[in-house]
Amino acid sequence: MMADGKRQAAATIAAGDPAGDAMAAGAALRQRHGTLEGRPDEFDLGGRTWTLLPGVFAPVHTMTTETFTRWLPYPEGGSFLEVGSGTGVTAVTAALSGCTRVAAVDISTAAVANTEANAVRHGVADRMRVLKSDLFDELEPGERFDVVYWNSNVIDAPLEFEYVDELQWAFFDRDYAAHRRYLTQGPELLTPGGRLFLGFNTLGNLGRLTEIAGELGVELRAVQRLGGALSGIGVELSLLEVVAG
Repeated sequence: MMADGKRQAAATIAAGDPAGDAMAAGAALRQRHGTLEGRPDEFDLGGRTWTLLPGVFAPVHTMTTETFTRWLPYPEGGSFLEVGSGTGVTAVTAALSGCTRVAAVDISTAAVANTEANAVRHGVADRMRVLKSDLFDELEPGERFDVVYWNSNVIDAPLEFEYVDELQWAFFDRDYAAHRRYLTQGPELLTPGGRLFLGFNTLGNLGRLTEIAGELGVELRAVQRLGGALSGIGVELSLLEVVAG
């Protein structure tokens, strides 16, 4: 089944349909990350060992988590918010890198449990708060952070797309509603001088994202770029910073 999903994605890409390319690739990625066959209970990344629970986006299948975690700035003595924390690698790394207040949110119940497990495993649960939240919904009113980051569900799914499980939220964003919310509300969560980042890749709809940013009066600046792979699907990774226009 996994190989069939990859072949389907490759065939669609060869057909030259950009929207179909991304949706087929997303289906293959969802299948790969959801399978339990050969999936480890833990993995090594960034010189540390991490717990991996079923039903969570698996950094063992992609270089995105490792790459973005390495690229991000971590304000020593400051605050950090990770949206869509998954296994919690980036949020825990922020705490281990000197951030004294770290929040991690995810819409997936399994991802929240996985982030909590890794916070405990690496001894930073005392400075981390993990919440089940659709983007910023469960944060306290008035909370502000020095750095806000989201490795987003980049695939621009059509309005008729229906989510059938929580893992699909890691890959698909119906009508780019979550991206619009992130660009709208994210700047409001920053401290003076704070920075807002988006982990993105070429399966995403950068043209539409740029249009949304323009409508909202913000700009997207690529601070890092690198060619890479998502479960064998070639992409270019970009760490985008959202700045006032």
